[in-house]
Amino acid sequence: MNRWLPFEWTMAVRFLREGRLQTIFIIGGISIGVAVIVFMSAMLAGLQANFIKRVLTSQPQIQLLAPDQVARPLRKGAGELEDAVVQRPSQRVISIDQWPKIASQMRAMPEVTAVSPTILGSVLVVRGDASRSVTLSGVEPDSYFKIVKVPDYVVAGEPRLTSEDIIIGIELAKDLGATVGDKLNVRAASGATRVLTISGLVDLGNKGVNQRVAYAALRTAQSLLGMIGGVTTIDITVSDIYAAEEIAQRIQAANAVEADSWIKTNAQFFSAVQAQQNTNTLIRLFVGLSVAFGIAAVLVVSVIQRSKDIGILRAMGTSRGQVLRVFLLQGGLLGFVGSLFGAAMGAFALAYWHSVARQADGAELFPLIMERSLFIYTALLATITGLLAAMAPAVRAAKLDPVVAIRG
Repeated sequence: MNRWLPFEWTMAVRFLREGRLQTIFIIGGISIGVAVIVFMSAMLAGLQANFIKRVLTSQPQIQLLAPDQVARPLRKGAGELEDAVVQRPSQRVISIDQWPKIASQMRAMPEVTAVSPTILGSVLVVRGDASRSVTLSGVEPDSYFKIVKVPDYVVAGEPRLTSEDIIIGIELAKDLGATVGDKLNVRAASGATRVLTISGLVDLGNKGVNQRVAYAALRTAQSLLGMIGGVTTIDITVSDIYAAEEIAQRIQAANAVEADSWIKTNAQFFSAVQAQQNTNTLIRLFVGLSVAFGIAAVLVVSVIQRSKDIGILRAMGTSRGQVLRVFLLQGGLLGFVGSLFGAAMGAFALAYWHSVARQADGAELFPLIMERSLFIYTALLATITGLLAAMAPAVRAAKLDPVVAIRG
C-alpha cells in the first residue's frame, strides 16, 4: 500500500481487500443497480423524445385563434332582458383581428422561436368523378415548415408550394387516383375554384389525417376561401416545450385571441409523458434504496466481523473520527467503483437493445441518447448513496469500546 496514502484510505482499502468475496458481491449488486438506472433512464428518455418529436413536428406548439363569437342578451332597460334564453351562435370562419400586429409581438417574445400565420378552411377537391372534402391549410412555406416539419413527411415529390401547387396526404391521393404532377380542381363553399398541381405527397402517420390534409400557398388559400389578407390561426413554436401552456395563457391574457398549447390539446398524451417521468423517478428511487440497503448490510457485517480489529486500533490510539472515516470511505469506494462498472454495463445493454429493437416498419424504436450528464449524475448518486448507507455502520464502529471489542 502506498505509504503516502492517509491512514483512513489505507485501512478502508485493506478491509475491502481482506473481505474480497463480500466486496465483489456488493460491487456486483451496485453495478447491476446502476446499470438498471442508466439503461431505463436512457431508454425512457429516448422513447419520450421520439414520442414528442412525432407529436410536435406535425403540429404547432401554440396556436392562436380568433376568439369565440358570443351572443349578447338584448336589454330593454336597467335589470330587464328582452329574452331570457340566449342561444350560442354558429361560429363563422373569421380572420384574427389585427393579426400582423399580434404576429410581430409574438416574434419579439424571447421564448418564441418561430411564428407563422396560416389560414384553414374546408374545400372540395375534385379529380374526374372522384371528389373529397378536405381541410386546406394555406401556409407560408419558409416560416411554416420551421414549425410543422412537412418536408420530413414528404414521401413523393417535393415540398414545393408556389401559387399553383398543392401538397396532399397519401390516402387522399389514393382515393382520388392521383399522384405527383396531376392536377386537382379545388372548390370552396363560396363557389371559388382553382386548378392546382400536386407537388408532393405526405404521410403524417395517421390514415384519417392523410385522407383530409392538403397544403397550399397562403395567398392561394386566402383567394379560394374569400379571405384576402386574413388568417385564421397564428402558429408558434417555443424554446421550452413544457412551458407552452404557461406562455399560451400569457398570450391570451394580453391579446384578443384564444391560445391553445399542445399540452392543452393533447392532454392525454401529456399525462402519459408525465406518468413515464414519474415511473422513471420511482425506478431510480427503489433501485437506489436497494443499493443503499445492500451496502449498509455488508458494512454492518464487516463491523461485527472486525470488532477486535477496531478495538485494537482504538487501543493503539486511533481516534473515533478516524474509525468513522474508514467505514465511510468503504461505503463511498463501493458506490463509486460499482457505479463505474454499472455505467459501462448499462451503456452496453442500451446499445445492444437499440440495435435489435425495431418498430413494425423497421425503423428504430427509440433514438440512442447517451448524455454525459447521466453517467456523471449516476456515479455521483451511487457514491453519495454509499456514503449515506455507510453512516450507521460507521457510527457503530466509532462508538465501540476498545476493551469490550477486544474481549469480543
